[in-house]
Amino acid sequence: MRTLKVALGARSYPIHIGAGLLGRGDLVLPCLKAPLAAIVSNETVAPLYLAGFSDMLRASGVRVTEIVLPDGEQHKNGRTLDRIYDALLQNRCERATTLIALGGGVIGDLAGFAAATYQRGIPFIQAPTTLLAQVDSSVGGKTGINHPLGKNMIGAFYQPRLVLADTDTLKTLPERELSAGLAEVIKYGLIRDLPFLDWLEDNMARLRGRDAGALSHAIERSCINKAEIVAEDETESGVRALLNLGHTFGHAIEAGLGYGAWLHGEAVAAGTVMAAELSRRLGWLNEADVSRIAALFEQAGLPVRGPALSADRYLEWMALDKKVAAGKLRLVLLEALGKAVIRDDAPESAIRAAIEACCHV
Repeated sequence: MRTLKVALGARSYPIHIGAGLLGRGDLVLPCLKAPLAAIVSNETVAPLYLAGFSDMLRASGVRVTEIVLPDGEQHKNGRTLDRIYDALLQNRCERATTLIALGGGVIGDLAGFAAATYQRGIPFIQAPTTLLAQVDSSVGGKTGINHPLGKNMIGAFYQPRLVLADTDTLKTLPERELSAGLAEVIKYGLIRDLPFLDWLEDNMARLRGRDAGALSHAIERSCINKAEIVAEDETESGVRALLNLGHTFGHAIEAGLGYGAWLHGEAVAAGTVMAAELSRRLGWLNEADVSRIAALFEQAGLPVRGPALSADRYLEWMALDKKVAAGKLRLVLLEALGKAVIRDDAPESAIRAAIEACCHV
């Protein structure tokens, strides 16, 4: 097991990475405020891991409430959030109850937002079971739900007490979900960690083959990068926005097609190629750089061209991005491989051209 720390003063917390961690009560129990827990999972993950995890807690004297939700991005909404509140209230869960998210990014975001708002805040633990959640969404305290007019537009920054990344759960992860998680892994190399990008190019086959050592290294390196950024900028007022490379374009894909049609990581991959192409058109990257980025995503089994939405449709959805400030669209772009920047002065004509160059027509 490897343990990292998200350094946020009194709200600092550990990230444990390793095999068999869902059976480690010694890691979970010290983070409970009282012997009360509500575990939120989904219909895909629950049959695999919920009973064993619940039994481990119950054997230690914890009263456990189980909440199982439908699976998929299309369910990350207010109606599903209400199902969590309903279960908490029906089971008379108290302010000392710890809410535990057992699942991927959707479950983590939903459960985290429920924890932030139920009785004005209850303790929260992340137990991510997908690669994307282990390397990105479980770390940093972003929680929330989607709205029909925009992805993740309703939410809160609310830090967990613990992140428990059990790498054994990746053995049951579908191939498409594994690739989706690799999109967020590649992101760290592109925005700030060029040596990691080089390593990913050399080890992508091992990652897709689920080599335990390679996956553990990629998770740890990703979490180190994420933890450093979150410690510097918890509420995304500055450098943390760099973690959204490709996300403004990608969120437009997700919203434009309907949530769940493309996985988040798939949309981020295609969106990152668009951001790279725009960076090239602004004179920062060259064609070889863009080709290198696209080739790595392709090696990861990810799409590198966006769906056939018009540039007008992309721009319409992008205008609802959370990074818009003073009416200006702020984009995360690449001055060089390993160096991301935030810019609000990209000409609309260049954005349109980049979208059209990177989409199916």
